[in-house]
Amino acid sequence: MKQYLVPTPTFDCDSEPIAGKAQELTQGLETDIDKAKALFYFVRDAIDYNLYVKKHMPEHFRASNTLARGKGYCVQKAVLLVALARAAGIPARLGCAKIRNHLVPQRVLDILKSNVFPWHGYAELYLDGKWVKATPAFDLKMCQEHRLIPVEFDGCNDARFHAHNQDGKPHIEYLLDRGTFDDVPLDEIRKALIKRNMLDPEELAKELESN
Repeated sequence: MKQYLVPTPTFDCDSEPIAGKAQELTQGLETDIDKAKALFYFVRDAIDYNLYVKKHMPEHFRASNTLARGKGYCVQKAVLLVALARAAGIPARLGCAKIRNHLVPQRVLDILKSNVFPWHGYAELYLDGKWVKATPAFDLKMCQEHRLIPVEFDGCNDARFHAHNQDGKPHIEYLLDRGTFDDVPLDEIRKALIKRNMLDPEELAKELESN
């Protein structure tokens, strides 16, 4: 279990911003479940969901960078939750799944040419002797604007996307659970971005060379 508590360059739970925010959010809370709930709702609602943030370099996923940026997409928000949980002494890890979003806006479909997202990210927290899934991706404001059902987290049951929206229309369909990862599967995410016209391979090569 120790490996799910230690800092990494991505899950920088020992950095001052992450450690400080975790302490601030969990101050006065006694149980890990209460702490986990406080961390989840902070990441869900205080960090705006944004599909268009940069996500092709390691630093784009670092938890402290997402915290400072105040926005991110599903994997970045999951990484932030994992790091905050570790900083609060709760074992946590990153999970990924392949999903279909039946309510993808047309402007996004025009770019991606598909409503399948092969590397959706979520967090897993170890609470009361078991791993519990937590999906903090879509913030409450976004859900209200688009009539989506917000994901709620009680620390006991898996918190995953809902299959339908508030109007009963199909929303998220889980196609494949890819399991958990010690770090962000960046190579696979890059391949998916290139395939979906969200990343220029030549620009990526130049950036990798400059680093």
